[in-house]
Amino acid sequence: MQERNNYIEIEDFLSNESFNLWVKYQIDEQNWEEWTLEDPKRAKLVEEARLWILAMKVSEPTMNQKTIDIALEKTWGKINKKEKNQNIFQKTPKKFLDNKLIKSVAAVFILGLISSWFYNNTILNTTSTPIYNELIQDNKEGLVEQTNNSSKPQIITLSDGSSVLLQPNSKLSYPKTFVGNERKVYLSGEGFFEISKNRKKPFFVYANEIVTRVVGTSFRIRAYDNQPDIEVLVHTGEVKIKSNQSVTKSSKQEVVLLPNQALQFSRKNLTFNKINDIKTDRTLIQTTDNIEQLSFDFKDTPVNQILKIIEEAYLVQIDYPKDKLKNCYLTTSLNDQPLPEKLKIICKSLGNNTTYEMNGNQIIITSKGCD
Repeated sequence: MQERNNYIEIEDFLSNESFNLWVKYQIDEQNWEEWTLEDPKRAKLVEEARLWILAMKVSEPTMNQKTIDIALEKTWGKINKKEKNQNIFQKTPKKFLDNKLIKSVAAVFILGLISSWFYNNTILNTTSTPIYNELIQDNKEGLVEQTNNSSKPQIITLSDGSSVLLQPNSKLSYPKTFVGNERKVYLSGEGFFEISKNRKKPFFVYANEIVTRVVGTSFRIRAYDNQPDIEVLVHTGEVKIKSNQSVTKSSKQEVVLLPNQALQFSRKNLTFNKINDIKTDRTLIQTTDNIEQLSFDFKDTPVNQILKIIEEAYLVQIDYPKDKLKNCYLTTSLNDQPLPEKLKIICKSLGNNTTYEMNGNQIIITSKGCD
């Protein structure tokens, strides 16, 4: 089963008999569950393949025969190529291969394709995606939308000094300048938020069916359109979460989360599941990023080392005069501070001759050295 470590496409899983047994009948002789949880990226691919198999139970979609025939031809091509290049069926008798297994695999592919098409074009288009679109259309502040189409997280700095580490395949809508007594942003996908403290002006994140309210803290939200659950994980501070009444029409229940607590919201049942200790949930632990695991408490620490930690946490590139800062040390706590505030504190500690500029994921620090 070591070959599955090289699986990079959905069809790799769909053609695996053991994987199908696990998904359909919970027969896990090959330890699929344990293998899946070892890697967050792998888990997303496995979940997509699992949904393809389970989605075969949906009602007949309105897909024309020509589309199905084209998909069938492409599927057979992929199967034949995989058989020749990888010899994945070497131990299977030729007769069984031709008459049963290949036909079954093809059926799984086509039914999965049809079901996926039906799910994306019918279910998603009538539930989750319009929620985000309707929310930003109702907002009258003149929003800016940032979409991360790259393969790496992107840092977004808001007008109040807050920062958001936006994951791939995610988008965030926010005003150029926050006005009024509230700060509102809209998320579709995943982002790690570090909010600038302002008790007189609470911060709200609208993510599909839920609203997260904070005044100054750090937390992660996962709210992908094609996922059944929404997750909120708190790193520091206090977070309050409730259903978006304009969307769900459900109860006015509010859940309060503290550091190392999490919440899973079922989009189907509109129910909350609070997890009092993230460390007890293996899946949540394995999906946390560097920014949630690294410490920003420094005691007589070289500035070069501090900047390296920031690069690792935010996946940014920092250009700075290494020779001029090599003998500079800093004692401070940068926990619970957005990225811009972290940089301001570092520059101020080094002296008035030190400044920084941010351009997306590129940061340039100018300095003549520490005073």
